[in-house]
Amino acid sequence: MTDIDATNARILRELSRNGRLPNQDLAERVGLSPSACLRRVQELERRGIIKGYRAVIDPGALGGGFTAYVAVGLSEHTKAAQKAFERAMALSPHVRECHNITGTIEYLLRVEVPDIAAYKHFHAETLGTLPQVTSITTYVVMDSPKDERA
Repeated sequence: MTDIDATNARILRELSRNGRLPNQDLAERVGLSPSACLRRVQELERRGIIKGYRAVIDPGALGGGFTAYVAVGLSEHTKAAQKAFERAMALSPHVRECHNITGTIEYLLRVEVPDIAAYKHFHAETLGTLPQVTSITTYVVMDSPKDERA
């Protein structure tokens, strides 16, 4: 575990809210000089604590916006079955997140497609063709009143 002091924690909090915040503004918010703030940000990047910066895209603004969380169970609990499933999910542009989890199923996916017809196609033609998949449970997102993913 990496030790993060209170100042670095404030930097991380501010950047997670707005990764495009100019260094001058960030420095003011966390109570540092711009040069000290920049050194700290660069060190957080170098250590891999800050892994990158992203644009948050509104799929609805692009004419889409069907999001589902999909619980997937596998027939085998082998490393080979997991790796094969993970490779297939990495190739699918609709799978925005793939998490290996504990519990009654092995994976939780966040899938973004334009509409229900596109999801049906993904369900049948991607998940439905994988031999190691034995169960698929879909949870359709109706609204996201809080979403802090960047």
